[in-house]
Amino acid sequence: MSFKSVNDILGVLEKQAQWQEQPFQRLLQSWAEVVGVVVAAHTRPLSIQRDVLRVATSSAAWAQNMTFKRQILLLKLNEKLLISLVDIRFSTAGWRSSPEAEKAQAKVLPREHPSYLDDLSTSSQKLAPKTANPNTAFGHWARVMQERSHSLPLCPQCQCPTPPGELHRWHVCSFCAAKQL
Repeated sequence: MSFKSVNDILGVLEKQAQWQEQPFQRLLQSWAEVVGVVVAAHTRPLSIQRDVLRVATSSAAWAQNMTFKRQILLLKLNEKLLISLVDIRFSTAGWRSSPEAEKAQAKVLPREHPSYLDDLSTSSQKLAPKTANPNTAFGHWARVMQERSHSLPLCPQCQCPTPPGELHRWHVCSFCAAKQL
């Protein structure tokens, strides 16, 4: 009876696991490496059927761009993964946002937005009466906006009242920041 080291046994098991591993699982593991991080964020392999890889994309524009690059991608995948794909089909049909992305979106609070203003519940900011005509409603809105912006700092570029969060983030109001883009 010969004794083998634990490393020898683990090496044999690893090789056996790689041999039995499905091509699709290997594709999933190396997808980001083959296509790049940016593309991987907007694409998700769904399945391999009859040597055709089906990939979900986050938008129709991504599907079209990836369709133009599919021949290059096919060469990379066939070389890297030692499989013989004949085509890749891109579609938005199977795209669903990941649970992580949904959690990240749910965690954003209104207070974190640069344009957020602290609690402004003063008596003059109550809703206009429903029976008010359009001119009265506009007058009420204008008065509320004037009172709200009275205590705001001014944008250094256009001198308009600006929420402090915008000034902290962009050093100008959001309109001036958009003009700079």
